[in-house]
Amino acid sequence: MSTVTLTPGVDVRRAADRFSTQWGWLDSKHSFSFGRHHDPRNTHHGMLLVNNDDVVDPDTGFDTHPHRDMEIVTWVVRGSLVHQDSSGHSGVIYPGLAQRMSAGTGILHSEKNDSWRFDAAHGEAAREPVHFVQMWVLPDEAGVTPGYQQQEVDAELLSGGLVPVASGMPQHAGDTAISIHNRYAALHAARPGAGTSLELPDAPFLHLFVTDGAVDLEGVGELGAGDAVRFTATGGQRLTASRDAEVLVWEMHATIPG
Repeated sequence: MSTVTLTPGVDVRRAADRFSTQWGWLDSKHSFSFGRHHDPRNTHHGMLLVNNDDVVDPDTGFDTHPHRDMEIVTWVVRGSLVHQDSSGHSGVIYPGLAQRMSAGTGILHSEKNDSWRFDAAHGEAAREPVHFVQMWVLPDEAGVTPGYQQQEVDAELLSGGLVPVASGMPQHAGDTAISIHNRYAALHAARPGAGTSLELPDAPFLHLFVTDGAVDLEGVGELGAGDAVRFTATGGQRLTASRDAEVLVWEMHATIPG
């Protein structure tokens, strides 16, 4: 982690301009370099290394695979996702529930579409894709014990304002947020209703991602689902929902060197 002299800036990244991975069962859009997609000018923003916007078909998903020394936060937009890992943790992630996996010294996990639900209208089980955003943040230190945490924040989101959902910042200790091993970073979520406004945090680095609906951002204009904005040395802008929306905001007070 490092603190540096920053040049203020607001960098708008449109949904259509993201890297894309299509695997038949997977439609994945990457905000940063990921897998075979590499751009040395687009490897991270602040502490955020990965912001993958994934849609996974029913009865499919990511088979068991490894991670190490990474804080991985998953946020489901629609549907539900089953997590299982080699530390014995398992859970179903659904809208309004934040989940964090600390890879630490090393962990194996799988993520599958949990699409079974009963469709009363047709008298049968219905299947639907799961849409989720997965975000990776570098931890403060390597080699922590792998861990898992999830927390429902659906009730708090009814306010329409920003709710801390995952944080390592001291001021969020004991708050709604689940913990991450990074004292410089916090993820906030909000579901502003049409016409509702909120103010973004003021921090050296911010990353705004629209998961659903549409918003109007002060000084930028209209943003739709999949659009993102990277703020450097600026913040405090007003955001107003053009229609019912959901946004994810990373507040970060340091960046990765290099």
